[in-house]
Amino acid sequence: MAPKGALRHTVSGTAVAAWRGAVDLILPPRCLSCGLLIDQQAALCVACWAAMSFVSEPCCSRCGLPFDHDPGHDPHHGAEGGLSCGACLRNDPPFQRARAVLRYDDASRRLVLGFKHADRTEASGTFALWMERVAADLIADCDLIAPVPLHWRRLFLRRYNQAALLSEALAKRSGLPGLPDLLVRRRATPSQGRLSADRRRRNVAGAFAVRPGRRDALRGRRLLLVDGVMTTGATVSACARAALSGGAAAVDVVVLARALRD
Repeated sequence: MAPKGALRHTVSGTAVAAWRGAVDLILPPRCLSCGLLIDQQAALCVACWAAMSFVSEPCCSRCGLPFDHDPGHDPHHGAEGGLSCGACLRNDPPFQRARAVLRYDDASRRLVLGFKHADRTEASGTFALWMERVAADLIADCDLIAPVPLHWRRLFLRRYNQAALLSEALAKRSGLPGLPDLLVRRRATPSQGRLSADRRRRNVAGAFAVRPGRRDALRGRRLLLVDGVMTTGATVSACARAALSGGAAAVDVVVLARALRD
């Protein structure tokens, strides 16, 4: 006779399998990017997976910008002892380290925009898994996880904050405290989409602050900041400055995708 614990495990596994089967029958699993029917929920088809360009070493030790080739030995080193890109050498970012899962290109754009604007919220668990892998060192060092916030008016129109979904899923996976309301966007800012790097920085300067009721939770702790896409780094830098001013010991960043500079 099977032990009671094993029997409960078998029954539980059977129930989960039945539930997944029912979900797949009602909502057949489709590729998160192209919508093609596939064999499991919240995944990519073979073609879309092959088209994704994942960020890997070698990359800037500070902002995570991937290098086109291995630069080899260089006298310029980042704060963590690795190589830094020219932009980080010219202007030291307020965050310690930033890492990204994907290069933001034609292949990943449809995936990211579907999650951000088209209610593909079921993707958050898969994306959090990818983020956990690419930011393993950052997660090991941090004390709490929080998202880049939306202004309340934009949140009302969009109905959800994709960065908050990623942050929540990553906190659950890592077992670390997640504070979705740690930061607040004090003023609405125009879309960053068509702004230059300098105008992006000015656009978000002073736009973020630590929520007063969360200062004690942040003080002296290392924060992992989560966002969807990083372009020039202006938004995550503004958030990092706000967190540091609010008492954070240090700030790291992980994003789903990042645009690459020429």
